[in-house]
Amino acid sequence: MMDRFLFAKGQFVNSTSSHLGLLFLRLFAGLTLAFAHGVDKVPPNEQFVGFLDVMGFPMAIAFAWLAGLAEFLGGLLVAMGLLSRPASLSVMVTMLVAAFMAHANDPFQKKEMALLYFFVFLLIFLMGPGKFSLDNKIRK
Repeated sequence: MMDRFLFAKGQFVNSTSSHLGLLFLRLFAGLTLAFAHGVDKVPPNEQFVGFLDVMGFPMAIAFAWLAGLAEFLGGLLVAMGLLSRPASLSVMVTMLVAAFMAHANDPFQKKEMALLYFFVFLLIFLMGPGKFSLDNKIRK
């Protein structure tokens, strides 16, 4: 047992503990993204739309809605494990824009949060939401 704990092998990939880990990761990342970042962007306020306009986005209001919905609705969907891969993809694109466009001239510490979210949602995109998800229930 200690060997399995110290040196994880392939059997852990589909174990209950790995699915619980995905569940906790989805819940934390999805809900924090939705309620700490996305909820204030739906509907987008004038300051956010103006910021996107200054960055050179055409149709800044449309992009503000897309970013807000990706963060709020995408976060909620991932937390529930519903449409997890498309929701993760929309969050990943939004986080890349945040890291490399919105914070392009900022130090790494400003980019770090967006990059962390990007990689967490990349993991969920690649692995799927796990067996404790609505996607899994629907698929069955």
